[in-house]
Amino acid sequence: MTSVIFRTFTRKGTCLFRPQFGSLYRHAVPMGTTANEEMNTYWAKNNKLNRPMSPHLTIYKWSLPMMMSITHRGTGVGLSGGISAFALLALVLPGNYPYYLDLIHSLSVGPALLSLAKFGIAFPVSYHTLNGIRHLFWDSGKGFKIPEVYRSGYVVIVLSILTSIAAIAYM
Repeated sequence: MTSVIFRTFTRKGTCLFRPQFGSLYRHAVPMGTTANEEMNTYWAKNNKLNRPMSPHLTIYKWSLPMMMSITHRGTGVGLSGGISAFALLALVLPGNYPYYLDLIHSLSVGPALLSLAKFGIAFPVSYHTLNGIRHLFWDSGKGFKIPEVYRSGYVVIVLSILTSIAAIAYM
């Protein structure tokens, strides 16, 4: 009997007393609608009442912590994807590292484009690292007051830019 209850949905408010079990239990009745019918009913009701779709990002005022959270996730995904692609290409492409390094040098790209490419690599690494350190402080329970969140955010951004520029100058 209990397997029947677990396999079917129950309707709220239909409790019956069964003396053979000696307790109250919820009467199990299969639901009459499918998920697709429920979804269509939901959207039809919202259209009839002229309700807008969920506003999603349009109702939020963008803030520094919000942008930094999104950027932290993006740099994490980008870095892991880039490292994975580089490793996969290193395994399957013919030749070795000096061959591809000479190929890049032979492209004769200008110093501005080369510096931009270096910044494009250095900034996500430094930003993700420094923001990760910021998160470690948060994990220890420090820096949760709103002014501290903004202050540490500005520090991470400034240090990320400075360390990226320093890495470009060094390379």
